[in-house]
Amino acid sequence: MNPRNSLAATCHRRLVILACSLTLNGSLAAESMPAESKTVQAQEPWSERALANPMSSADFSGRLDQQRLQTLIDAGEHLFTARFTTLDGVGRPMATQAIIPTKRKRAPRSAFSRTAGMDANACSSCHNVPLVGGAGDFTANVFVSEGFQHTDFDTTDPQFSNERNTNHLFGSGLIELLAREMSGELQALRTQALRTARESGEPTSMALSSKGVNFGQLHAWPDGRVATHDIEGVDQDLVIRPFSHKGVMTSLRQFTINALNHHHGMQATERFGERWTGQQDHDEDGVRNELGPGDVSALVAWQAALPPPGRLSPADERWQNAAARGERHFRNAGCNDCHRRTLPLDSLDFADPGHLDAAGTLRHAEATDATYPLALLAWAKQLERDDSGRYLIPLFGDLKRHRIADQSLSALGNELLSQRFVERNVFMTSELWGIASTAPYGHRGDMSTLAEVIDAHGGEARSARDAWSHLNEQQKSDMIAFLKTLVIAP
Repeated sequence: MNPRNSLAATCHRRLVILACSLTLNGSLAAESMPAESKTVQAQEPWSERALANPMSSADFSGRLDQQRLQTLIDAGEHLFTARFTTLDGVGRPMATQAIIPTKRKRAPRSAFSRTAGMDANACSSCHNVPLVGGAGDFTANVFVSEGFQHTDFDTTDPQFSNERNTNHLFGSGLIELLAREMSGELQALRTQALRTARESGEPTSMALSSKGVNFGQLHAWPDGRVATHDIEGVDQDLVIRPFSHKGVMTSLRQFTINALNHHHGMQATERFGERWTGQQDHDEDGVRNELGPGDVSALVAWQAALPPPGRLSPADERWQNAAARGERHFRNAGCNDCHRRTLPLDSLDFADPGHLDAAGTLRHAEATDATYPLALLAWAKQLERDDSGRYLIPLFGDLKRHRIADQSLSALGNELLSQRFVERNVFMTSELWGIASTAPYGHRGDMSTLAEVIDAHGGEARSARDAWSHLNEQQKSDMIAFLKTLVIAP
């Protein structure tokens, strides 16, 4: 299929959704605009509001069937591509981009800013390479600070902000499911270590491993104490946080709420509403209760349902042969020590809200829970399975943080600010699925070729990088040929 034709068809479908709007009615006070405003806007097809009818979580509870799942996904697609306006609540004149609701000291001189935001009209403004939901060019880079409260800045000086390129979202539901299962397995090992220490009366050390990925050791004592200094690549609470370059976002829901506020000034009531801030209009833009839990759930469902990237089967026989050789070079160089071809997944049931998020993001049992059976989607039937029936997710990653830079190879660790307690030269392994479709490369998006970003690997990846550097030009070309088969399909 021609990618341009596919994109045109997708855009046409979104325009139809936008024109027809959604017929679902909001039923929770915290999820809706004032009734009179909502009613008027719903009756005017020419309205400049993107949020014609807020979604209701109550309409999407329990295990969703094919029809209700598709309805929610379509609503999320509408919201992801919608260009929010001031009538929806765009802007946050008296709130910062911080993930903890934080007031500004003074209103900004202009509403839009490429530093502290708001900096985009729609989610798809940045996530669009090669399709909506994809990555972003260098022009779509964002500026992030430490992320909690001190984020009211207006400079690109690296002392105050880190510049980051946009990741693609394809396969992100599978990524979160893997992270949830791995977190559960690691926490079960901690429980086992504590039980063993208590029953034996002796200190116990437990190797931490999940799905073949090693996360170091945990030490437990009979009195319930644990030592975490030998844990590697994951936070001390043993929760895998698979999203963002630094691996600091637990879920699509948390990521979505953060991004809506940061990039658009659209504030979700579950974090910025009365429960946590005591206000219905925390950002003081004149619009109350901008996005309810149902709207966030729709956005989560659409992202979780995005198909995973795939493998291109080149028609060119030379490319086929080169890619086969390149995949062998990739393994022999040790690249797949971190960029693992697959990780096994037990279940395709995506529950939202989840149970691992921190306060400010809805969690299981705090709201109307829903289960999105991703196995109902057409792409799920194409996933490979192992002998135990587990789904083999071809992410080329390990969901673990690694030190990726050193003194002589520092290009991938050149940020001046840590983020969420993660050191400056430590990053989550980038999943390589889709990499051929999502140039440029590097955390800042300032490397134009795959060879450049491979050459920049240092720290824990230094041995693999050195093995790459010892390949001859034909072997390097073969490896690039292999990586160029990891595409986001139209």
